[in-house]
Amino acid sequence: MKTAFITGATSGIGKATAELFASHEMRLVLCGRRQAQLHALKEDLGAKTNVHTLNFDVRDKEAVQTAIESLPEDFADIEILVNNAGNAHGLEPIQKGDLTDWDAMIDINVKGLLYVSRAVLPGMIERKNGHIINIGSTAGKEVYPNGNVYCASKHAVDAINQGMRLDLNEYGIRVGAVNPGLVETEFSEVRFKGDLERAKKVYQGYQPLTPEDIADIIYFVVTRPYHVNIADLVVMPTAQASSTLVKKKP
Repeated sequence: MKTAFITGATSGIGKATAELFASHEMRLVLCGRRQAQLHALKEDLGAKTNVHTLNFDVRDKEAVQTAIESLPEDFADIEILVNNAGNAHGLEPIQKGDLTDWDAMIDINVKGLLYVSRAVLPGMIERKNGHIINIGSTAGKEVYPNGNVYCASKHAVDAINQGMRLDLNEYGIRVGAVNPGLVETEFSEVRFKGDLERAKKVYQGYQPLTPEDIADIIYFVVTRPYHVNIADLVVMPTAQASSTLVKKKP
């Protein structure tokens, strides 16, 4: 039974991945900021596999380290790390950007990923075994109007993914990124700060990806033979050709 550690596990891609992994009896360490959702997830998935939850904010490096050091022995040997926690806040031109939004995106998307990885890596290095999946975005491959800082944070994830793969090569640790395009999750609701009407319009007129689509891909990646490392994967709905070109019904 492999042990998988998933950040941002209480909704969207993280939750769908946890559910799929549980159905294949992977031991799970699920992390998130919302304790009630973590508890419900543990209750639901605990019937299928062993589940341990950690309630912390990836932006808090001390909390990250303390939480990971607190793992019970049965969950301590993490073989798969899915760095899924991330966010987008606002969609404004650079000259009107909100500094608080910028901090949130850089702290969670970049620094949070680094804090969690840094805490998990010593065990993987000692065992010379492990697999890190970094959830990026098509925004890490191109830049779109008003996407400025969010795109910058996902470009950073792309660079970190490449750097990890180089630095960890000698230890036999697999590193890869899955970069989704338009996936219908809480993403737009968070970006537009609870404006549900505006968020809903993002996914109207075409068939977006679902969290389950991405979970299927993540499961495929982590179940390849160990000599196979899918280093960088971009996935979009058929209707999407780029961040700004989406074929919608009239």
